[in-house]
Amino acid sequence: MACAMTATPLTLYNSLSRSLETFVPLDPADVRVYSCGPTVYNYAHIGNLRAYVFTDTLSRVLTWKGYPLTHIINITDVGHLTSDADAGDDKMEAAARAQSMSIWDIAAHYTTAFKQNLKDLNIREPSRFPLATDHIEEMIAFGVKIAANCYELDSGLYFDTGTVPDYGRLAGTREDDREGRIDPVAGKRNPQDFAIWRKSEPGENRQMEWDSPWGRGAPGWHLECSVMSQKYLGANFDIHTGGIDHREIHHPNEIAQNQAHCGCADTGATFWMHNNFLVERSGKMSKSGGGFRTLQSLIDLGVHPLAYRLMCLSAHYRSELEFSLENLMTALTRLKRLIGMIEKLKPDDNFDKWLEFLSGKPSFQQQLDQILPIPSYAKDCLFFFDDYMSKDLGTVGALTFLDALLGDREMPDGLKLKAVGMMDTVLGLRLTELTRHDLRLRPKSAGIDEAEIEARLAERREARAAKDFARSDAIRDELATLGVEVMDGDPLGWDWRLSL
Repeated sequence: MACAMTATPLTLYNSLSRSLETFVPLDPADVRVYSCGPTVYNYAHIGNLRAYVFTDTLSRVLTWKGYPLTHIINITDVGHLTSDADAGDDKMEAAARAQSMSIWDIAAHYTTAFKQNLKDLNIREPSRFPLATDHIEEMIAFGVKIAANCYELDSGLYFDTGTVPDYGRLAGTREDDREGRIDPVAGKRNPQDFAIWRKSEPGENRQMEWDSPWGRGAPGWHLECSVMSQKYLGANFDIHTGGIDHREIHHPNEIAQNQAHCGCADTGATFWMHNNFLVERSGKMSKSGGGFRTLQSLIDLGVHPLAYRLMCLSAHYRSELEFSLENLMTALTRLKRLIGMIEKLKPDDNFDKWLEFLSGKPSFQQQLDQILPIPSYAKDCLFFFDDYMSKDLGTVGALTFLDALLGDREMPDGLKLKAVGMMDTVLGLRLTELTRHDLRLRPKSAGIDEAEIEARLAERREARAAKDFARSDAIRDELATLGVEVMDGDPLGWDWRLSL
C-alpha cells in the first residue's frame, strides 16, 4: 500500500455548512475551542459522556497536528430549564427542592462527580472549567448591550429572533419543527424567541437569583455560553462543540445572541461540530425517566471505564451509536485483547523515556523527529494512522489499523510499542500503561474478594499437586458459582465472569 509520506491536512465536518472543510485556524499559535458543559443537577448519564469522548478526541487530534490549544468546558449551575426548549423549572432549583439540599451543595457534588467521570475516561482537563454563577455581571452587561434586539414581558427579557440574519441556519430544519420544541409564552413576537433573563415569580423563593435592569431573577441558559465563550476565547474563535441536540435550539440561540452583540453576521465560531446520540433501546438514556445509566453503574458491573471509551471510538462521532450491554462487553473484550497483545511486547532500553516524552503532548511531527531513524514501512504506518484521524476524526479506521499494526510480524517489538504509544496519544486508551490485571474490576455484587479468591486458588494448587483432582474441580466449580472464571495456563490466573 503506497503512502505519500506527508501528513494529511485536517478536515472537519462543519454543521454550519453541512460539509467537510479543511481546518485553518484563526491563530495557529492558539487554537480556541469551546464545549458545552454539563448542567450539574444530577449525574451525567453515559449518553451525555459521549460528547466529552468526542471533544477529547478532537482536542487530542489538534495537539497531534501541532496546534497549541485553549479549550473551555463550562459548568452550568443556574439557568438551564427542565426542558432544553426553554420550558419548565430551573433544573438546579428543582434538584435542590427534590433533595432538600442547598443548590450550591448540589452543584458542587455533581461537578465533582462529572470531573471524576472525565478522569475515569482519560479525558484531558480543559484549560478552564468556568462556572455560570461566576459570570452573572458579564451576562447582565451582555443583555444590556443587545437590548435593542430584545423586548420585555412580565416573565422576563426575550430575544427577538427576527432581528438577526438567517436565524436557525445551523439547525437546518423547518421553522415549525423548531417552534414545536420551544416554550409558548403569551406576548412573544415570534414562536422561536427565547429568554435572555427570567424574572422570579412574585412570592417565588429561589436560592439563586440576582438583581438586573429587568427585575430580580436568573439568566437564560443560552446567554451563559455566549458570555463565557466570548470572555475566554474572544468574539471569534475556532470550534464550538456539543451534542447534536444542541444543534436545533441552544446553538442557534447562541449564534443569534453573538450576532446581536457584534452587530454583524458572525456566528462566533468558525466550525460548529456535533456528536450524534448514544441510543439505548431499553430507554435508559433519559434522566427524566429515572434509572438512567451512569459511568459508575458500568464500573459497578465490573466493566473498566475505558471499555466505554473504546466503544465510543468504535463508531464515528457523527454516527448514531447503539448502547447495549452486549456491545459494551464486545468493547471490553477488544480492550482486553489489545492490552494482552501489548503486554507481550518487549520494550527497548529507552521506552520509559519515550513515554515521558509523549506525556508532554508532542505533535505528530515532533514524535516523528524524535523516533528517527525509523524504517520506511514503519513510518508509512504512522502516516496511514494520521490519514485516518485527519479525515474528520476517523477513529474506526484508526482502530482497525492499530489491530493490523499489532499483528505485524516484521516490526520489532520496541518500535511497535513506540508506535502504539504515538497512536494512543490520540486514542487515549492508556494502551501502554494498563495491564490485564488493571482491567479486572470487581463487580459490586460479587460475594467474594480478591484475597479470598487467591486463597481458594492456592488450595486448588495444593489439591492438584496432591493429584486430588476431585477437590481441584470442586474448588473451580465453587468459584464459578461466585462469578470467578479460573484460567489454567493463563498468567492472569483468573478473571471475573461478568453477569450483565
